[in-house]
Amino acid sequence: MYVSHRDDIEGKKISQLVTKQLLVTPEQGWEGHVMRLFTLAPEGAAPRHSHDWEHIIYVLEGDGNLYLEGEDHRLSAGSVAYVPALSDHQVANRGNGDFAFICIVPERGDQ
Repeated sequence: MYVSHRDDIEGKKISQLVTKQLLVTPEQGWEGHVMRLFTLAPEGAAPRHSHDWEHIIYVLEGDGNLYLEGEDHRLSAGSVAYVPALSDHQVANRGNGDFAFICIVPERGDQ
């Protein structure tokens, strides 16, 4: 069993404006998957990219955008998205405050 709180989990700066926290991993007992929390400061964004694994996004707070295969999708608290493998995509903060979302990927997708 594993119980924690996001405030107690160390974050890793991916860039000046993006922080990643590993919430649940195989280390805590969830074999094969990783649940991550990304927090993007205002104007923060992941690079546009694609990879050979899918992922699921659930937005906790803020206003953002998911660019997915040539289309922009506005995201806000409560938004969910499924990003298929090999899809060109990017997540970006479009608000004035932090944009935070959970991203679940297969274990091999957390590099």
